[in-house]
Amino acid sequence: MEILLLVVGLMLAAVLLVGLGDRLRLPWPALMLVLGVVVASIPGLPDGFELDPDLILPLFLPPLLYATAQRTSWAVFRARWRSILMLAVALVLVTITLVAGTVYVLVPGIAVTAAIALGAMVAPPDPVAVEAVAGSVSIPRRVLAVLQTEGLFNDATALVVFQAAVLATVAGGEISPALLAVRFVAGAVGAVLIGLGVAWVARTVLSRLTDSTGRAALTLVLPFATYLIADELGASGVIAVVVLALQLRARADADEAGERLTTASLWNVVEMLVTGIAFGLIGLDLRQVVEDAGDELPRMLWHAAIVCAVVVVVRALWMTGAWRTVRRRDDPSAAPRTGREATLMAWCGMRGLATLALALSLPVTTATGAPFPARSELTLIAVSVLVVTLVIPGFTLPWLVRLLGVDAEADAERHAEKQIVLRARRAAAATLEFEQKVQGLPDDVASGMKDKVAKLAAVLSGEPTSEEDRQRVAVLRDTRDRVSAAQAAALSAARAEVLAARREPGVDPHAADRVLHRLDLRTVLLD
Repeated sequence: MEILLLVVGLMLAAVLLVGLGDRLRLPWPALMLVLGVVVASIPGLPDGFELDPDLILPLFLPPLLYATAQRTSWAVFRARWRSILMLAVALVLVTITLVAGTVYVLVPGIAVTAAIALGAMVAPPDPVAVEAVAGSVSIPRRVLAVLQTEGLFNDATALVVFQAAVLATVAGGEISPALLAVRFVAGAVGAVLIGLGVAWVARTVLSRLTDSTGRAALTLVLPFATYLIADELGASGVIAVVVLALQLRARADADEAGERLTTASLWNVVEMLVTGIAFGLIGLDLRQVVEDAGDELPRMLWHAAIVCAVVVVVRALWMTGAWRTVRRRDDPSAAPRTGREATLMAWCGMRGLATLALALSLPVTTATGAPFPARSELTLIAVSVLVVTLVIPGFTLPWLVRLLGVDAEADAERHAEKQIVLRARRAAAATLEFEQKVQGLPDDVASGMKDKVAKLAAVLSGEPTSEEDRQRVAVLRDTRDRVSAAQAAALSAARAEVLAARREPGVDPHAADRVLHRLDLRTVLLD
């Protein structure tokens, strides 16, 4: 019962803090984490809400990764393959190496493999944290898209290194870089195949389901099933879920307007509640971490401060190098293109669920029965990095955006949305012209269909009483049917054009989704 009360309380707190965060212009997930810390510090609070490490990733990551991946597209990934390699792979490996070296020097007697495990815990910025915090601030979509791309794939790199380091620590062995590379490639390839396979099966099943509620419910189950299947087969569950979301969006039907609205509403609610519970539980679990540290807490916090500085400095230096590299390329979709963008992206390296889950999943003992080397300190350092990189940037990001002036560029990017609107309007106008010529749609009807439909609805509200009335109503009904068919065809063409634009390189999928959402609403209202 205590667990149920806790979950319900966190969901209620999330709903309230969303409104508070909007009023204060602060990211509400960071407020949830602070609330969790405050609640955990209340004396006499029961310890019955400890997290099961084996459930954190499967419960929280699949739905949140799926929701985040739905906002991007294959075209974006094809255009940003360099960012994936440089940020999701290279930067993660460099961070792991430098953090492991720092911890090996700071903590006496720690095994190299245990230090590498800590590096893997704190290396990957979390896509959920980045989306929840940076997504609510007016920053260029191009910058946010690169941050999301980084976050969607870096967990896979960190997980492979972490699992190998833990196994080597428990068994008392060493890590083979060649074996790590083979495991990463095999896990990534397997995950892609699993994601594509599940997406194909899902589309087949969805095509036979006529109930929109059932179709939306299936999309809610798919991320969990995909993650578990991939994990069971030794592949990357993170990559499998991302591929599933991308493939389902790529194969979306232009006329699935009602389903898109239903699914979008469902996932908005799910994402908000799951994010609130996750960040609230992170804060609540900090008390147990502090209690495990005991009298060694001051020394451990000093070590944690040094590691936090290493993590922040490494990212800042890497983004500076990325800026100097990107500005020499003629790629308008790349980031960072300016020093201000490099500063912003360095500040947005938020850690989140993956860091917490990996820290809590450290074994208690090795294969010989000895305690896992410096387990309490490694956990405290990992959680400290999570708090520092999430809370401080979360509360200061709106101020930093205004100081750097990048919000003005974000306003300028709305031109991309206007271009997609123009394409949709042209497609609808061309289809109406075709309907007018081929189907015999009257000119006055084609120029004012909205008013005509409203008048037809009023005229047809009563029953005809004479033969003349019946003939007039029959003509009006025929005109109404042609108007409806023409308008439906025009809107369908507009939606198809927006979806085609969304799949093209260089097109912001977020802008296309906003235009598509308005078209879907228009279609449903007319229906």
